[in-house]
Formats: sequence, C-alpha cells, structure tokens
Amino acid sequence: MRRTLWRLALLALVVAASARIHAQDLEPRAYGNAPVGLNFLIVGYAHAEGGLVTDPSIPLENPHLEVPAAVVAYARTFGLWGRSAKVAMGVPYAWLSGSADVGGVPQSRVVDGFGDPRVGFTINLYGAPALSLKEFAGYKQKLIIGASVAASAPFGQYDGDRLVNIGSNRWALKSEVGASVAVKRWILELDAAATAYQDNDDFFGGQEREQDVVYATQGHVIYGFKSGVWGALDATYYTGGQARVDGIKSGGELENSRLGLTLVFPVNRRNSIKLYASSGISVRTGTDFDVGGIAWQYRWGGGM
Repeated sequence: MRRTLWRLALLALVVAASARIHAQDLEPRAYGNAPVGLNFLIVGYAHAEGGLVTDPSIPLENPHLEVPAAVVAYARTFGLWGRSAKVAMGVPYAWLSGSADVGGVPQSRVVDGFGDPRVGFTINLYGAPALSLKEFAGYKQKLIIGASVAASAPFGQYDGDRLVNIGSNRWALKSEVGASVAVKRWILELDAAATAYQDNDDFFGGQEREQDVVYATQGHVIYGFKSGVWGALDATYYTGGQARVDGIKSGGELENSRLGLTLVFPVNRRNSIKLYASSGISVRTGTDFDVGGIAWQYRWGGGM
C-alpha cells in the first residue's frame, strides 16, 4: 500500500483543471494514468503580467496589464470501455488592471469578476487501463495515447463597450490528442490541439467579431525523483486565430511560443503542491507576458 500511495503522489495534479482554454496553456501529465474513483479538489492562485489580454488576438498597442487570479476546480477519474478517463471543471476569479493604447489613445482598465467556467473530458485510448487502487500498485507506464475535449462558457465578466475583459462573451471548444511515453524516471509528452470559437456579437460597441481556429502543439520533458517530487520543462507553439470584425480583418494571425517550468511536491497521500511559471520566447501577435502560480490539490475516494 505504501508503494501505491507514493505512486499516487507522483500523479499529483495530472487532472488539475485549468480555468483557461487558450492555446498557450502548459499542462504536463495531462494523459497520465490514475486509479478510478478518485476525486480531486484544486485551489490555485496565478499572477500574469505584461502584454496580456484574455483574448490574445485583440490588437492593442503597448499593453501592460496585471491579472492576479484565483481558481477552484474539481476532477474525478473513472473507467470507460475499460480505459481510464476523467472529467474536470473549474472557474476562475480575476482582478485585471493596467493600460494600453487603443487607436493611438492611452486607455486604462480596472475590473474584477469571474472568468469563463471550463469543463473538460479526457480518455486514455491506449496504454492506460482502468484500474482500482489495489490493481494500480502493479501498473508501470510505457506508452499512453489519449484524447480530450474542453469547453468554456461565456458566463464571465464582460462589457461590450470595452476591448479588454475577463470573460470572452463566446463559447470555445478545444480538442486535443496526446502521447506520453515513460523511460525509466523520465516521461516525454507531445500534444496537438485545435480551439474553435463562437462569434462574439457584442464586441466593442455591438460589432460582430469572428476568429479562426487556433492550432497549438506542446511538449513536456518530465523527471520523477525518488522522493515523489517531479518537475517538467514545458514548451508550446501556437498559430492561426485570425480575427475579423464585421467581416474586416483585425490584427494578424498568432505565431507565438512559450517556455515554462513546473514543479510538484507531494505533501502526503492526500495533498500536493504545484509551482509553475512560463514566459513568451517568440511573439508575433499579443501574449508577450509572464505568469507564475501555485496550486494546492486534495484527493479522496477510490479506496484511499
């Protein structure tokens, strides 16, 4: 049993539900296996600063925004067709402040409120069978192939008379496939995703704003220490997302990359702490920002 508990600690935060759905999210171990019947409660805090907007394709000049945010999320693992799966949902609350030039005119913005809630479903299609806690004690990862879908709903704070908001006033749907392979203490991951957006019919004074699909790929190099601590080097590249306002192109396509670090500390069999940070390393349009955060996870159920 002790061995099983330490292996559970190594899986800390694999089901952490990010409240954002943007393509620049960095999520290592998204397709790790875990015993069925586990519940996860995640409470986190993040601070983003720089040329940040909640919709990264909005064309602002000289933006400098600060967005502290808190998030609460829940996830549960279960078996489906003999494969391990999970469902997760989360909602953020953010405080946005800063300034930017709009049409050459300096503007400032201070606002707080709930962000768009997100719900996601993940299933591991190969290499990660649905196992009970007792059965999981003998499981060793090799190759895992999985898929996921996540949706964000337009329920967050939004003012159609302002360019920068916490919510987005549109539905978004992100589809992803990924692979994860374990080599001794190392895990290598590669994911590819596409995010589609509903039109926003109340954009900046009642205009209609469309946005093309954003395509993204991300990779992670993960190392697990004997103590149960694990760390990851994370990278992502995303492109597409050309926007049009009332049929006229607005800004350019995204063509950006980010680099990040993740570190997870198991506290005991039920609790773990995650630290993470990322920064833009190549930016063509928007999202030239830094972000850092901390999250606490509590898990129960599944016979623990």
